[in-house]
Amino acid sequence: MIKLNPSIKHHTFVGLFICLWIFIFTYYIRPFDSGNYGNYPWWEFLSFGFSIIAFLSYFITTIFQDTIYRQFETWNILFEIIAIVAFHFLNLILSFIYYKSPFLNGIWNFNEYFNGILKSAIIFTPIIIFARTLTLKFLPKEKEIIKNLPQKKTEEKLIIRGEYKLDILKIKASDLVCVSKSQNYVEVFFIENSSIQSKLIRSSLKKIQTDIPFLIQVHRSHLINIDHFKSWKNSNTILLTQTEIPVSKNYKNNLSVI
Repeated sequence: MIKLNPSIKHHTFVGLFICLWIFIFTYYIRPFDSGNYGNYPWWEFLSFGFSIIAFLSYFITTIFQDTIYRQFETWNILFEIIAIVAFHFLNLILSFIYYKSPFLNGIWNFNEYFNGILKSAIIFTPIIIFARTLTLKFLPKEKEIIKNLPQKKTEEKLIIRGEYKLDILKIKASDLVCVSKSQNYVEVFFIENSSIQSKLIRSSLKKIQTDIPFLIQVHRSHLINIDHFKSWKNSNTILLTQTEIPVSKNYKNNLSVI
């Protein structure tokens, strides 16, 4: 299991870094120069086009990567390899189309072109891995998570409202255990008369999290009141007061305080 910074914004900067590196490498190193392209304008067009294609290829890969991460809620060596190979494959195909276009009219066939690009890819792959690793520095640190956890008054009264007039629940903040998504509703779990009760309210999980900021997201479908945490049942499940909730890997950092 390895970490991934899923932020598209941060990986866009990686794409820009790749774009710049490809331009410099292609223009000055000329990895597949056969001596037939001595004129500088040709290399300027080639390098500029290749750098833009590399950026687009990485950006598309980032979207693909984000889809995988959201689907599986985890990241591992296999997914990392797939992401890097997907970038190289997409970049190979698009750059070859550009290379053979009437604009450049490259003379190499696909096999010759592939051999030339392969050498660059072998050199460039460690740089991509390094750049992707740097994005991990932007993941929230445990101390930041603790500092940014919203505080609450245990005796504070909560009024949870839904879309309908009768969709309303009044409870103490300390009695709220968790909130779970249920299609177009949320199910609010709370303690009443020493036992757990629940109520369906027509609302979204995002709105509940906005209205009740002390709730912590532990899964894309679950928010919890940290005061009701009891223990870990296993690596993917926590026990709360009279209930249990699944925890997805990309939200585990939110529980680093316990």
